[in-house]
Amino acid sequence: MIPVSLLVFVMAGWCAVYLADTLLRSSATHRINYESWLASRGLMLSPFHVRWQTTMFNWLFAYCARINPQALYLWFSSGLVFGVAAMLGSVVLLVKTLQQTYAQMTTDNPRIGGQQTLQVVVPGVNLPTSQLAYFFIALLLSGVIHELGHAVAALRESVRVNGFGMFVFVVYPGAFVDLFTTHLNLISPAQQLRIFCAGVWHNFVLCVAALALLFLLPVLLFPVYATGVGAMVTEVVQGSAADGPRGLSVGDLVTRLEDCPVRGVEDWAGCLSQLSRAPQTGYCVPAAGLQPSWAHGRPFKRLDGTMDCCSNNSLTDLCFSYIKPQGRNSREREFACMPVRKMVTGTATCRSDDDCGVNSASVCVTPSLENQTRFIRVAHPPSPHMLFVGFPPHLQYAVSLTNFVPRFGFLHLDLPVFMETFLKYVVSLSGALAVVNSVPCFALDGQWMLNALLEATLVTVVTDRQKRELIGFFLLLAGSALLAANVALGLWMVTAR
Repeated sequence: MIPVSLLVFVMAGWCAVYLADTLLRSSATHRINYESWLASRGLMLSPFHVRWQTTMFNWLFAYCARINPQALYLWFSSGLVFGVAAMLGSVVLLVKTLQQTYAQMTTDNPRIGGQQTLQVVVPGVNLPTSQLAYFFIALLLSGVIHELGHAVAALRESVRVNGFGMFVFVVYPGAFVDLFTTHLNLISPAQQLRIFCAGVWHNFVLCVAALALLFLLPVLLFPVYATGVGAMVTEVVQGSAADGPRGLSVGDLVTRLEDCPVRGVEDWAGCLSQLSRAPQTGYCVPAAGLQPSWAHGRPFKRLDGTMDCCSNNSLTDLCFSYIKPQGRNSREREFACMPVRKMVTGTATCRSDDDCGVNSASVCVTPSLENQTRFIRVAHPPSPHMLFVGFPPHLQYAVSLTNFVPRFGFLHLDLPVFMETFLKYVVSLSGALAVVNSVPCFALDGQWMLNALLEATLVTVVTDRQKRELIGFFLLLAGSALLAANVALGLWMVTAR
């Protein structure tokens, strides 16, 4: 469900803006001055929509359009080819997404939801409020680059640009360019296609550029940030399993989970997944050291059939199972409640007594835990191991980590995280804009791309212009219905479930 506080805040803000606009427009004293002020600044207000338009960037568009005309022709011709391919690809992608959404609606399997290619994003629901700044800045940047493509392509094809603007619809920002329609109608369909496809082409290029920067980030930051030496903690959730005096702290470098080396965030997630699937790790301890704690009690079965032997809820003791050295042939297990940190500090891991040495005086002791619970030693030198008992995925959500370790003390831990997160949003949003705007749908770039494509390809096959327009209308109707179905079902899946 959408958070009520966010909904109230957005509605109250727009109601205040609309009320102020209505009062000023209805005032005999201030109406003329207010409307003149709006017009002079290129502002337009309507319910849940504010728009600003200016001509101050026209010189920049004109300058870009004059740079190496031959190279620009090849550039926008490449965009034409991409735009036509993207128009077909976007339809296939939307059909696939619709199938995935329907499959998610008709099953209780939580894994299906993560397989959707495209997802509707609702701030405060499936977009954390802490990342709204990333989202809106990346969305605005993608929109500006999109419109820059249209503007430069239009000027190159001798179509006048009346102005550039930005808008906010409800909470979503965007950008637009105003082209002179008369000039646009006078050029050939191929020229129109180069203009209409330029937006999605630039979104695709921005997506690829951001993706390249994302992969090259370790190389670019190498002089000041090291990678491959561990996963550095940037945040610990308060009250979580990793919090506390013996837990993890911001700035700790995690290097190992049990015997699984951690060289980065991916290793951290992989080790936790591996430990959650594998049987509980054991530890080699001297048989003479098997001295039960004061909390030792008689072994008893838990509801899931596992054994426990600690008679209280001590935070320092844990029930261990082992085979007595003199009874190894019987394979009968013994249980003892012992101080956990003393038992596992500096010990080797094992799966059986043989791993501790055939003639050794050590035995392999294994924490006796519930089926899904694991005991994990988290190495973060120079501090002592953090000892975790619980469901491994809970540990994954208890901390935020980064691959980047500062080489100098004055460097901020979060700088690479900011850059990495922002680039990921640019990749996602710019790629999504390229897909959505390519859909042959009313009011999107795909509408004009389809009309120009039909005029360029069907003029000799279907000579009647009205028939071509009718074909285009039904194709746009189908594309609009496909996009609307994806948005409607996507919103329902995000907000109603």
